[in-house]
Amino acid sequence: MAALFQESQQRVQQLLKENLPLAPSQIASAVELPGSKQDGYSPVYRNQYCPERLVENLHPSLDTLYSLFESSLLLNGDKPAFGVREKIINPEDGTVTFGKYQWQDYNTIRQRRNNLASGIFFILNNNPYKTDSLVHQSMQYNCLRKPQDESFVLTIFSHNRPEWALCDLASIAYSITNTALYDTLGPNTSKYILSLTESPIVVCSKEKIKLLIELKRDNREELANLITIVSMDDLDLTGKDMELQLFADEQNITLFDFQHVEKLGTVAPLQPIPPAPDTRFTISFTSGTTGANPKGVVITNKNAVAGLVFRYIRSYKPNERQVLYSFLPLAHVYERANIQGSLSMGAAIGFPQGKSPLALFDDVRELQPTMLSLVPRVLTKLEAAIKAQTINNSAKPWVQYVFTKAINEKLRLQAIPNSDDSNTSHLVYDRLLNALRHKVGLGSVSGFTVGSSPINSDTIKFVKAALNVGISNGYGSTETFAGFVGSFKFDHDPGSIGTIGITTECRLKDLPEMGYTSANPNGPKGELLLRGPQIFKEYYKNPEATSEAFDEDGWFLTGDVARIDPANRNRIFIIDRVKNFFKLAQGEYVTPEKIENIYLSAFPYIQQIFVHGNSFESYLVGVIGLDPLTIGGYIKSRFHDEITDKEDIILFFSEPKNKRIFLQDLNNSTKGNLQGFEKLHNVEILFEPLTVGSGVITPTLKIRRPICTKFFEDTLNKLYAEGSILRMEKL
Repeated sequence: MAALFQESQQRVQQLLKENLPLAPSQIASAVELPGSKQDGYSPVYRNQYCPERLVENLHPSLDTLYSLFESSLLLNGDKPAFGVREKIINPEDGTVTFGKYQWQDYNTIRQRRNNLASGIFFILNNNPYKTDSLVHQSMQYNCLRKPQDESFVLTIFSHNRPEWALCDLASIAYSITNTALYDTLGPNTSKYILSLTESPIVVCSKEKIKLLIELKRDNREELANLITIVSMDDLDLTGKDMELQLFADEQNITLFDFQHVEKLGTVAPLQPIPPAPDTRFTISFTSGTTGANPKGVVITNKNAVAGLVFRYIRSYKPNERQVLYSFLPLAHVYERANIQGSLSMGAAIGFPQGKSPLALFDDVRELQPTMLSLVPRVLTKLEAAIKAQTINNSAKPWVQYVFTKAINEKLRLQAIPNSDDSNTSHLVYDRLLNALRHKVGLGSVSGFTVGSSPINSDTIKFVKAALNVGISNGYGSTETFAGFVGSFKFDHDPGSIGTIGITTECRLKDLPEMGYTSANPNGPKGELLLRGPQIFKEYYKNPEATSEAFDEDGWFLTGDVARIDPANRNRIFIIDRVKNFFKLAQGEYVTPEKIENIYLSAFPYIQQIFVHGNSFESYLVGVIGLDPLTIGGYIKSRFHDEITDKEDIILFFSEPKNKRIFLQDLNNSTKGNLQGFEKLHNVEILFEPLTVGSGVITPTLKIRRPICTKFFEDTLNKLYAEGSILRMEKL
């Protein structure tokens, strides 16, 4: 049905510029919906800005990711879009260094998007291994295709790079559903995803090609529909890569490189097939923390656009320089939302020099991003490094003294309530702290966002004060297309995730067996339930899991336990997990993730920790990962010894006497934030015991507890067999 009047996209962009971002005071509070309280539940809460409705888009014409990007082009066509660092190869020894960022603008990216998608249709429909299967029939280009018609699934498999984001843009513009694989899944889960989605094409980095061909060779029947692989890196198919092509042909797979596919698209161009709000954007498979096969979360354009609304109302500033560093895994919705939000606002997006996370700060120094999205364990590592250089720098007493004074004063100033989300300044100390921020390579960063798992509020307070920046603590999940709620950057009392946003409503479900109910005197507590346009509708080909995820009224059961604070604008605090706790022998319930975050924040000499307990034991044990940058200073100041070799340090702490002192210091550092039964009594001390490669943590660094427990089974048994070091009278 056509509208009587239509506004131009220029006028729409002008409306956005005139009205956004919303003032913090407009969206800082949530309200109870009258008459919404039911037995066993809290009232329903909505944002104060529009309690009468939930918002699903910024304007009726901006209802898909495609329309958001196309509209953004009107303002940003000539602006830098994707940047990668120049690779410099030394002709004498072949060593590689990286130089300045090289940029392509939005107009160029748009044309490459169309070329790529057109080329993909060409190589699929002219594929010699194409069959009459339903999946292969769905590969046909049809500009009149109905939005509800399912497309084939395009799979992406690589570290973060411009080609990844181009695949996303091409999928959106041509109504192709996509999904992603990532290294930590392992071959069995990759096979599961490729088989379940019946994906006919994988676009990947070169090093993945052989693995994928071998996967089809070993699973011919289940992966029969996989007939094309496109390398993001250039291939020499008449020379050194000919053997790879022959191997692919043997398994009924055609092999192309990205550049070739784009060229084919210029020869046989096709017009975009714009999606509708209900068109599937992606199937995002959760990495999971249980070890079971991941569930595929179906995200529509409507879900994704609603997720970007949340970002727009807080951070849309088209006249300011906006630069994103894309280093969190693009296989996860947190970074997918970062990319799509940045593209729709005209930001410049810089990509890492490679797949190693060790280059993060080198890239950041060169790129100078304005905002940085982190996960809690990265922020706690940054906190530890800053403390080692400043307030714990006993080797330089004057530096320690000055920074302790400056940071303490900044902590005091930032704890003063304000209504405009501003940073309370200090004439002298701001210069010192800004200089520290520049020194660690974050000079242009005005703020951080942190999400994906809980974080200790003391960590937020310290980093915010020490670097003189804002930090927003967000909350979301794969099922909500990342964040739908977040605290303000300069919240005077951090720790909450803010008040419910304008795209979602929430309520809490009583959990009496855990002691959480809506009748709690300090505000309702219970499982957080969500409803609104940002919430997914189904798990891919998994009606049973979908049914379990929603109640009869359509509320999504998050599995997270929350508290809502009626005394402070109905802010939300995530305090527990419904299933992520265990009972000790004496009957006390323990939440390991909370304990881990407190230890990581309080003790700067560790950078990893896994806390474990069970109902047969009365105390906790754990596995500690030392921070290699700070542990030497700790040993020198505490034990008056100098040890630099990692193996020698591990041997040193394997001595019960030394381990006991370490453990006592670790527990004392928590300063009353842990009860006695929540403290560790024995630990294994190592360097980086938790790795993505071993499968014990996810790419976003969440601990996969069942797998971690199994992986460290012998270690945990040994620790319990040794007993509580703290309870031993003599060592």
